Amino acid sequence: MPQPTYQAAIDFGISNTDIVARIGAEWRMWTAPYTGHPDAGQVRTLLAQGNVALEQLAWLGVSGGRHRLLPAQLGNCTVVSIGELEAIGRGGQIIAERAKPEQAHTIREQPILVVSAGSGTAMVAAQGERYSHVTGTAVGGGTLLGLGRLLLNTIDPQEINRLAEAGNANGVDLSLADVITGPIGALPAAATAVNFGRLARENVPSRREDLAAALVTLIGQTIALVAINAAKAQQTDTIVVTGHMTDMATIRHMLAAVGRLYGMSLHMPTDGGYATALGALAIAERQMN
Repeated sequence: MPQPTYQAAIDFGISNTDIVARIGAEWRMWTAPYTGHPDAGQVRTLLAQGNVALEQLAWLGVSGGRHRLLPAQLGNCTVVSIGELEAIGRGGQIIAERAKPEQAHTIREQPILVVSAGSGTAMVAAQGERYSHVTGTAVGGGTLLGLGRLLLNTIDPQEINRLAEAGNANGVDLSLADVITGPIGALPAAATAVNFGRLARENVPSRREDLAAALVTLIGQTIALVAINAAKAQQTDTIVVTGHMTDMATIRHMLAAVGRLYGMSLHMPTDGGYATALGALAIAERQMN
């Protein structure tokens, strides 16, 4: 009986390192925390966490971070370096295709905006095999954790998520109702007017839950608004959000809420956190074949 073919790719992120492997027809995906600059020993350790040995691979796709520090060959395994923009763009296409397999060919050929919401947020226009950087924002998961440490004394995203679910952002933010007593255009009176603005106006103690809700609101709104404007500039109404920010229910809720206000859908398919690694694997496979 023939042995299954092993294929794998690693996306070295600033906060997390994501690994995907395909063993025959089986997919494995796992995440490890950032541990510094990549080297041969780290690659072996990362693969071993998914029960994959470097010796089982003819090639390994790598992207993100400082992946170019790796040599072109690790033992008998060829290291295939994939540019991060291409990996993000192709990965966004892949997870969109997985969500709607019946439209896979159409999705790949139509223009989409891929929003990679990781430690920071990059936005890539993707169509066919053409990928280009459009814009981005330094606001992302790193912002969530950094301000989470300062404001909430935690860098656990799930704890921040739980706190935010129990909080009210308007305990910290100023709404349009607070500032001008009513709505503006399509924005309701309850829409955020000034993130954290109530803290500048009132010297009152803030609930930890409200601070978390305001933090999630700030980050989700910033990413969503930049993405919507970028999509309009690229003349596409298809926005696919990838990255581990979408692991948080409160972030997904905020992205979707802003999208509804502006008449745009932000698609957040399952396994979005592994999109860039999936894109690196697909491009490496094409290059090696």
